[in-house]
Amino acid sequence: MADLAEKEMDTPTFRSDTVLSDVHLHCPSKRHLMVRLNAVGQPVFLSYFKLLWSTEDLASGKHVREITTGREHQCRSGDELCDKDRSNVKEEGELNSEGVEALLDDDGDLEVVRRPRRASDLQAEDLLRDIVCPVILMKGKEDAFEDEEQECTCSDVVKIEHTMATPLEDVGKQVWRAAFLLADYILFKRDTFRGCSVLELGGGTGITSIIMGTVAKRVYCTDVGEDLLAMCEQNVALNKQLMEPGGGEIKVKELDWLKDEFCTDPEAPYSWSEEEIADLLDHCSVIMAADVFYDDDLTDALFRTLYRITHNLRNSCTVYLALEKRLNFTLRHMDITCEAYSHFRNTLNDLENLQDGKMKYTVEPIKLDFCQFLVYERIEQL
Repeated sequence: MADLAEKEMDTPTFRSDTVLSDVHLHCPSKRHLMVRLNAVGQPVFLSYFKLLWSTEDLASGKHVREITTGREHQCRSGDELCDKDRSNVKEEGELNSEGVEALLDDDGDLEVVRRPRRASDLQAEDLLRDIVCPVILMKGKEDAFEDEEQECTCSDVVKIEHTMATPLEDVGKQVWRAAFLLADYILFKRDTFRGCSVLELGGGTGITSIIMGTVAKRVYCTDVGEDLLAMCEQNVALNKQLMEPGGGEIKVKELDWLKDEFCTDPEAPYSWSEEEIADLLDHCSVIMAADVFYDDDLTDALFRTLYRITHNLRNSCTVYLALEKRLNFTLRHMDITCEAYSHFRNTLNDLENLQDGKMKYTVEPIKLDFCQFLVYERIEQL
């Protein structure tokens, strides 16, 4: 839990009343530049997330060549270091074997002689993660992006506007790991989603919908809050070149889980037309949501929305849910727990056991052994 303060322009300080995602703090070799202030005065940053393949291959359906990630480089470097270390240890062992007593102190205890750290060891550690702290610039410094734009090619970078730290109710304005995990799965199973009509619940900044838009026919990216939806729409526009090769379309719409109907008010900026609702119900075959299970009431509301929408779909539908298990120590349990995840699993079990004579839900876990196509830290809690 943290809050980004602007007391010092290039050093973030944190307070305990808001939430911070660290995804955008580990974006390799990229600065984070403030592009504007949103409607509630939060700094909005622009981050570049590297795609580990070309969207030209994605659109054509060609087999994509494997690209070695930084982690693999680190492992390989680590193997090399291990070989060197083994030889050094062997050499040290040969030298020390002449006098074992030299390794004992006055009391006869073993005295460990540590080898000085080499520069190559430090370089190997640096390959694992490049931590980048946000740099807050003055509003209106658009020319600050020229250098970065020259470094990035349109076919292998996703550009996302987001905030750094927000109150809990605005966490959709940040970027979260589970969205990358679901995006990885979409890219890995791209033939499964090709030409589909898709609904995303709680789309946030829109990164998962943008990735889905590279293969799907139409994506309805939904959330609540005009400021958040405007940010999502901006991100869709920033990445339109990714969808163009495959002809995908993304529509940003309001969908409030606490309401039983679609917003059809023509005065509302992200409302649904009757034609769009009919298109969704007639053609939607995939529903997805990423990192939306952090509040029990919202989890309940999401599952009610899932039931209501799937109940009215013309065809069968597959729902993909991705989340990060967040462990916390609670005084109530005096132990480390994951209450939000436990409530999610209980609610999911209730849905699977539901018997209303019309709907049947089957739950299957997905193994996380598929390839990683975006640069982020895939932790075991995903």
